[in-house]
Order: sequence, then C-alpha cells, then structure tokens
Amino acid sequence: MSMDVSNGRLSGSAKSALLDTMRRAGPAKDTEQAAFVGHTGRDMSFESIPAYQNLRSQRAMADALGLRFPFYQPHDVRAGARSVIDGNRVVNFASYDYLGLNGHPEITSAVADATAEWGTSVSASRITAGERDFHRDLEQSLADIYESEAALVFVSGHATAVSTIAALLGPKDLILHDALIHNCIVVGAQLCGATRRSFAHNDMAALEDILAGSRERFERVLVVSEGLYSMDGDGPDLARLVAIKEQYDCWLMVDDAHALGILGKTGRGIFEMAGVDPKRVDIWLGTLSKTLVSCGGYVTGSRALVDYLKLTAPGMVYSVGLPAPACIAASTAIRLMLREPERVARLQANGRRFLDTARAAGLDVGTSWGYAVVPIILGDSLRTLTLADRLLGRGYNAFPIIPPGVPERSARLRFFISSEHTDAELDGAVVAICEELAVIDGGGNTPRMTARPKMPEIVS
Repeated sequence: MSMDVSNGRLSGSAKSALLDTMRRAGPAKDTEQAAFVGHTGRDMSFESIPAYQNLRSQRAMADALGLRFPFYQPHDVRAGARSVIDGNRVVNFASYDYLGLNGHPEITSAVADATAEWGTSVSASRITAGERDFHRDLEQSLADIYESEAALVFVSGHATAVSTIAALLGPKDLILHDALIHNCIVVGAQLCGATRRSFAHNDMAALEDILAGSRERFERVLVVSEGLYSMDGDGPDLARLVAIKEQYDCWLMVDDAHALGILGKTGRGIFEMAGVDPKRVDIWLGTLSKTLVSCGGYVTGSRALVDYLKLTAPGMVYSVGLPAPACIAASTAIRLMLREPERVARLQANGRRFLDTARAAGLDVGTSWGYAVVPIILGDSLRTLTLADRLLGRGYNAFPIIPPGVPERSARLRFFISSEHTDAELDGAVVAICEELAVIDGGGNTPRMTARPKMPEIVS
C-alpha cells in the first residue's frame, strides 16, 4: 500500500485502508523477544498482553504516516509556558504551571535553604520517622485555603485519592462519580470494594435520580466531582451538588486539582468562584504538582477525617513522607498565589481570550469555561495526531488526547493556558490550528487573523 502523507493529507479511502492494514497485521514481534511459552503451553511474554499489542499497532500506524511519537517528548528546559523540544523553541501548552511559578526565584531560594537544613528525604513514613515543621506548615496553609479544620499531604496525588477512598469505604457502601472523573477516583473505588456507579457529566438531575432510587440500600454514600475537569475545562454546579448531598445524607468529595490557583478571584478554587461555603464539602482533594509547582497530593476536611486518615490511609502509613524541598516549594507557592492575585487574573484573561478566539474561528471547544483548560475537539484520532505533529513543527506544543483517554469520537488537542502566555502566542496558536486543519482536510476556511508570533526567548 502506498500513499502520499507528506502534507498530512489522507483521503477517506486511504485512511480506511491504512487502519484496516494495521488492525490485520498487529504488532510485529522482535526476533529477540520471542514468546515465552510455559509448561501450560501459554504465551507468558509481556509482548502477548493484548493492550501492549494495541499500543504497538498504534505506534506502527504513526510511523507509517511519518508522525513523531507524541508521548514522553524530551524537553530541554524547565516546564512552563515555553519550552525547547529537539533543540527547537516552542510555545508550550502542555504544562500545568498555570501561574508561572515553576522556577520562581523566591521558591527556588526557599527550596535551596530547606534542602541545606533538612536534606532531600524524611527517610520513612511519617508515622515512623515523625513529623517536622514543614509538614505542619504546609497542611495548615492548605486547611486555611478551604477553611477546614485540618489537612493532610501525601507523597503522590494519585495515591491520595486511592488511599482516602480505600480507608473510608467498603463493600456495604456506594460511590457515585461523574462519568468524566479522574482515574484516581475510579481506581480507589475499584480497590475498596464499594458499589460504583457513574452519572452523566455534570448532570445533577441524573445524580439525584440515582440517589432517590438507591440511597437507602447503602450504609455510606460518597459523591465525587471535580472543581475543573482537565479534559473538558468545565465544572459542576457546586451549589446544587452540595444541596443534593445534604438532602440525601452523603459525603461529598471535590477534586480541586485543576481548580486551585485558577478559579475564584484569589485562586482558592471552585468554592470561591461559586460563592459556596467550603465547609459544606466534606472532603477537598487536590495535588501539589500543578499551580503549587511541587509534587504530591492533599486532603482537607474535618479534624476527625484527617486524624483517621493519618492512621489508616495506605498511602500515608506505608509510604514515605513528603521531603522538605517539596513541602517548602508548595508552601511558598501558596504564599505567592495569595500575595499576587494579578497572576490569577492574568491566567483567567488568557484563558478567555484563547477560548473566544478559537470559538470565533469555528473550532469546537466543547463545554470549556475558558479558564485554564481548553480542548480543541476534532473527533478523529488520526486527524488529531496529525494536527499535533504539524503544530509542533510550527512551534506550538499541544498534547493529543485520543481514546481511551476520552470517549470514542471525541479525540482532541488539550491546551493548558498559563498566566505567562502572551496574546501573540495565544492568537498565533489559533491561526496555526486553522491553517494546518485546512491543509489536513484539503481545504476549508482560514482564520481572519494572520499574524504569527515571534518565538520567545527561553529562560533556562
């Protein structure tokens, strides 16, 4: 089979032929990776895992099209609004550094001092090695943000959710979560043994229908939502969500990982934007790795909740405590966020500009609120991967999301907006998207804007 893919264009018949060929052929096994056949006659090689074979097929498809592998790209400078990939300067839309704090001199100085004083590890779990002031200071800062009685920080954001759910719920309980909830919630629900059901994205009526028909059959019910969804850039009606959980006597957990630093006048998250008392949410969950430019996760809530988790959550009891550099980085970032609300305002303005410009150009931005996460929904996975590759060649790095990361026929490029992006970078990205889509699709309208931004200098 031969086809011209030099300009990223594929006819419908050529695309179908390529996909059929890849599906029939499957991954070719390397000669040095021969199947390991045990005494049962089964192929026990890791290469025999069906999901691995599927990944190999996808990689072969990308190679056949001449597309660069879009995952695990090597970057040569620190994460931020700009980066260097393969020696080329790019505008970076694949970083969680929403407020531009990564590498901030005040943070790096504080981290250097903390490292000199405390070292780089606490060397064991906190239940064993003990606690230090930097743990308590960070937890108090997080509790203050959510007006909670207490907070607890974990060494992993993903493990925070898994461990919290595992410690709180069991086989007699029910977990209801938004259909687009993060993987950490799903894994935690699966491991704890509780009944798990999902409701349509941000559909409060669907949630209420489930509760009305099943609440009495379970001892405890946990409802889980996110403050800002990382794939769609929207969020729930928090006031109604709180009212429903109170009516049906449930616990409510809100994952604010992508909302802290983004939503609300001072960046405190969805409760500030919605004008809802944060104490009406039982469990606030989040990560230290986004706005707070560190690593790890947190839970805030009542003193009883935190005291219980400190002694029962597997990710706390059986995992090393956060080291001083990570705690100090997050604590300093919180102070900067609260001291400089203009960063939050600039981020929100940038998000709205990108959303409005993309929408005016006829691009599908879905249900995004336009704060820090804006998807460009293309539907077709091959078209999405091709556009990502061509944009990278133009100096714009945007991450492609394809099924199963998102539902079928909703493949997209995901744009993380930073307070540090310029108007020219935001507008130029939309121009490039429209121009490259016109080439890929073999025609179409070009955007009204024609200016291309000068590639910025990179501070390493």
